[in-house]
Amino acid sequence: MEYRKAGKSGLFLPELSLGMWQNFGKDADDIECRNIIKTAFDNGITYFDLADNYGPPAWSAEERFGKIARDLLTRHRDEIVIATKAGYDCWDGPYGNWGSKKHLIASLDKSLKLFGIEYVDIFYHHRPDPETPMEETAEALETIVRSGKALYIAISNYNFDEARKMAMIMKRKGFHILVDQVRYNIIDRHIERDNLLKGLGELGIGCVAFSPLNQGILTEKYISGNIPHDSRGMRSDRVRKELTSGLINGLTKLDGLAKGRGQTISELAIAWLLSHGEVTSVLIGARTEAQLMSNIIALGKSREFLESELNFIDECFNRK
Repeated sequence: MEYRKAGKSGLFLPELSLGMWQNFGKDADDIECRNIIKTAFDNGITYFDLADNYGPPAWSAEERFGKIARDLLTRHRDEIVIATKAGYDCWDGPYGNWGSKKHLIASLDKSLKLFGIEYVDIFYHHRPDPETPMEETAEALETIVRSGKALYIAISNYNFDEARKMAMIMKRKGFHILVDQVRYNIIDRHIERDNLLKGLGELGIGCVAFSPLNQGILTEKYISGNIPHDSRGMRSDRVRKELTSGLINGLTKLDGLAKGRGQTISELAIAWLLSHGEVTSVLIGARTEAQLMSNIIALGKSREFLESELNFIDECFNRK
């Protein structure tokens, strides 16, 4: 495992981090979850990424991770980075959502109880709030760090203008934003169009890329045009809508390029992200230990691309 510096901080994050969005909820297999976490740590994945609304249902991923971490990782607490977030709908009533000081602090307090720890390493505001003044959200983040409940503050799903505004507010308070966690992969390039990828670097903020395989679309499972019964495509309307004939044709072309490089589509997709120096860490999800290992194997594959290969990748999904 290689580690990359997160923005202007002194913190280094692994090139691959483990996210627990949909695979550690109430109905997940506990033994499989334990194996995933142990295998991740044993292979140098030191950053574990959660949020209050991860599960399903909300809180269940944090509860499960807390129990497993107490069993497996307690003596390794200083060797790992635990992150959580708040900002999406998580409980009933007007205070269970968005970016108010009331919501953010209450959410983190419950997360800490579920984890069984005194602080998280990174606390994220999960998404911008159009109703709450950004100054109030910033005040909440300041309070959280000054109280010792988090070491670093971060943002997620902020565009460049929003990230720049929050960075300026936090700078006046004497704080720096660690990273912006955003959706980024070969298919979804919105952070390039919005100037976010380059802009974060100019602000000294790192970039954690989530959904590197576009919710499993950047794999071989959909090339045939059929949706496997046990795949996310069978459970997600968004994935099914995205699987157009044009996209499947692009995947078929990308598969040919990947095989020519000695890679699978998913290995190429991870390598492509890591070829961007602006990316601090690629956040992967895994439903099984085998899926996790297939992503870890990608680290040993080439992340150097010829200009002709990059142009071909762009053409596969009409990104030129």
